[in-house]
Amino acid sequence: MSGLNFYLLASLPALGELGHDPPLSLGDFLRHVEHAPKPRAEAEILFLGDDLRQREALLAGEIAEASPTVLTTAQVRDEEPLPGFLSAVDESGGPALAVDAVWGAYFRRLADLGRRSGFLAAWVRHEVGLRNALATARAKALGLDVSAYLVEADLGLPADAFALVLGEWSAAATPLAGLRVLDAAHWGWLAEHDAWFTFADDELAAYAAKLMLLHRWKRIADAERDALARAAEGEPASTREEWP
Repeated sequence: MSGLNFYLLASLPALGELGHDPPLSLGDFLRHVEHAPKPRAEAEILFLGDDLRQREALLAGEIAEASPTVLTTAQVRDEEPLPGFLSAVDESGGPALAVDAVWGAYFRRLADLGRRSGFLAAWVRHEVGLRNALATARAKALGLDVSAYLVEADLGLPADAFALVLGEWSAAATPLAGLRVLDAAHWGWLAEHDAWFTFADDELAAYAAKLMLLHRWKRIADAERDALARAAEGEPASTREEWP
């Protein structure tokens, strides 16, 4: 047990359940662990995934603004290159494939860090598996070639591991409701893998992931509120807040 981790975890505010307001920003968390190199690096790679989701949604016109933590605002707006390990990708296949290449590079880096973290190793299997399970369901529904939409499939769990959540997601009344289903599934997974009361690095990483989900859930709630307001005013509503 790390004495530093005991102090770091004991001095963090308690997290409520999914749907509660996050008690601190993602940037505040990074500053909280700035003298713990491994937990900070693990939190940064988790938060980078959240930034990339916002970047994808912003560039697709699905959201009007983003609030990145690891990337700069210019990087999220595609006005500056992404970090080296993400920017060195082949964009010859067009924008859609370039996005998948970025995610592929991200997941490979996440898996590399997972060699020293049981939590990250399990997280990347879950994240890649769920992303590809969703991509498979969408491609089949549109009659498209599934293989063209899979990203780093060898890193993820098989699609049948997500049968229940995919059923709930496909039955959701709106895309935003579908996002809520997916993040509720993420939250349930974290409840099973949060290494609670171990004071190990994995517990800090799980706290960071839960905090990230609280912020993402709040963005979805804000998007739903804005969509209802636009509908009341007779304006068209956006169909998505961000990629899950």
